[in-house]
Amino acid sequence: MAIMEVAFDPQWGEAWNRRQLEASLMVPGTHLLLANEAGGVAENHEEAVGFTLSRSVAGEEELLLIAVVPEYRNRGIGSSILSLFLKQATSRDVGVIFLEMRANNTAKSLYSKYGFVPIGRRKDYYKTAVGSRLDAITFSLTI
Repeated sequence: MAIMEVAFDPQWGEAWNRRQLEASLMVPGTHLLLANEAGGVAENHEEAVGFTLSRSVAGEEELLLIAVVPEYRNRGIGSSILSLFLKQATSRDVGVIFLEMRANNTAKSLYSKYGFVPIGRRKDYYKTAVGSRLDAITFSLTI
């Protein structure tokens, strides 16, 4: 939750609250990956500076959240986390990964670098803190 609280800009309303996160972690097939400041897996009470949260079922996985603490951005940690996530998904025999993001999210270039392609758009799906609307773009990656 500490990462969640600082990594998501409140203007976009993307951060989950504690109840949502705890409920998600109770669902079978949910995977949490914590990353350290070197971009590796955070282990043994090591401080985490980023994470991915995903859910898999029937050979498909959805990347629900990916986040890096602002002070650690632009160091390749987001790319490292995504790479680790993809390796773990592959080990779970996942064949396709989906994710959804707001149309103006700068992470689009990161996802494209890893081969994610846009497959759909939901018009006016996200509502900003000031009440304007943004489209959601769905991406997929076959692995």
